[in-house]
Amino acid sequence: MSKLYLPEGYAPALSLYETQKAIGLIKRIFEDTLCGALNLRRVSAPLFVEASTGLNDDLNGVERPVDFEIRDTATHAQVVHSLAKWKRLALHQYGFAPDTGLYTDMNAIRRDEELDNLHSIYVDQWDWEKIITADQRTQAYLRQVADKIVQAIISTETTLRAMFPVLERVPALRREVTFLTTQELEDRWPDLTPKQREDAICKEAGTVFLMQIGAPLKSGKPHDGRAPDYDDWQLNGDLLFWNETLGKAFEVSSMGIRVSPESLDKQLTAAGCDARRSLPFHKALLAGELPLTIGGGIGQSRLCMLLLGCAHIGEVQSSVWDAATLAACRKAGIPIL
Repeated sequence: MSKLYLPEGYAPALSLYETQKAIGLIKRIFEDTLCGALNLRRVSAPLFVEASTGLNDDLNGVERPVDFEIRDTATHAQVVHSLAKWKRLALHQYGFAPDTGLYTDMNAIRRDEELDNLHSIYVDQWDWEKIITADQRTQAYLRQVADKIVQAIISTETTLRAMFPVLERVPALRREVTFLTTQELEDRWPDLTPKQREDAICKEAGTVFLMQIGAPLKSGKPHDGRAPDYDDWQLNGDLLFWNETLGKAFEVSSMGIRVSPESLDKQLTAAGCDARRSLPFHKALLAGELPLTIGGGIGQSRLCMLLLGCAHIGEVQSSVWDAATLAACRKAGIPIL
């Protein structure tokens, strides 16, 4: 059992079957709303990619992918961690135009994930990516897109509460977004850890878009790890909400304007990842052969958990948990699927 939090007096707002109905409604409504807001079209996506392509996301650089050999081809494949790089290549291959993009259901296995109320080894999210122009590679445009995603979430919440009035007992999300950088957060609370700073600002502001994640701060350490080859560390961010059930900041989405050839070159060196320059994806990007894009992932189980006021992600998805976690949740009245 790893870092399990059991809210005192917790009881699910909906029954087990009502929860399943609500999950289906959330996914249908939010998916349609997001597509309209960002001008996205649905595509199919891989569950695994060939390891030699460099397309898999290495997250913080220490997580081990689930890998296997395909017998008939002797190809070494990896189950995706995310589709951050694949989406950009797909936009190029499919011939998308500027201000249009794609979205897909991304399913991943992250076997080294530290399990708690929010984290499972099974990851399900809406992965999206769209083509932008050079003059849109700005913080102002990043903020505009983040605000549209928040609008889509609030719109989904409104419809959900109309269909399930009992959810009025779950505190509503705050529509107004507070935008700030990780350095501004460190300057305000230098003695707190990064996660403690996120808790403090979300408790105060409710809905937060925290920008510029990956590069070292004045303290010498980054706020959080980011791979050097998808987000531009100066033009990315996490969308956070205050979760009253858990009493902490709650990340729903990580997103960003993707690296240009220039920022990729700089970040590969800064991260000590120059060996990646020889991989097909990275060679194409450094040569300027791929479009400029913005994109991100929005957690499906995370969003359902937040809107339904759930205490554990296992209430909205089926995964694998240790016996101690299952026993503790059962005793606390948390129904794990």
